[in-house]
Amino acid sequence: MAQREMKRIVRIANTSLDGTKHLRVALTHIKGVGFRMAEAVTKAAGIPGDRLLGELTEEEVSRIEEILSRPSDFGIPDWMQNRRFDPETGETRHLLGDDIAFVVKQDIAKMKRIRSWKGIRHHLGLKVRGQRTKSTGRVGRTVGYQKKK
Repeated sequence: MAQREMKRIVRIANTSLDGTKHLRVALTHIKGVGFRMAEAVTKAAGIPGDRLLGELTEEEVSRIEEILSRPSDFGIPDWMQNRRFDPETGETRHLLGDDIAFVVKQDIAKMKRIRSWKGIRHHLGLKVRGQRTKSTGRVGRTVGYQKKK
């Protein structure tokens, strides 16, 4: 029986992954892929999730990359994808790596530009999602404290 070559580092979706980890765990180290998405990708690819990433063949790695780039085409439901109903195109996409940071930055800039409530809160550096600000989230100078005279 021939011993397969074990790769220490495997490159998937512009991310270097540890080849000594199980496939579904290693995929979670890609920004934009959580455990459930990694599980769905391994099932769609037909590869057991407990195989080591370094033991995969080039064809299996390219299949995983293809599934990650277009998950809807391989039966992964839209609710598992991280960019549903894109405001510009209206389609559902799954973003990976640096694309996530770029799109979030664009979204925040758009909110600031149109002066929405969330955009104003982002601009002022305050909490955006309705959290309390009286006692938490303080950075910098102390509020509500007086020095004894």
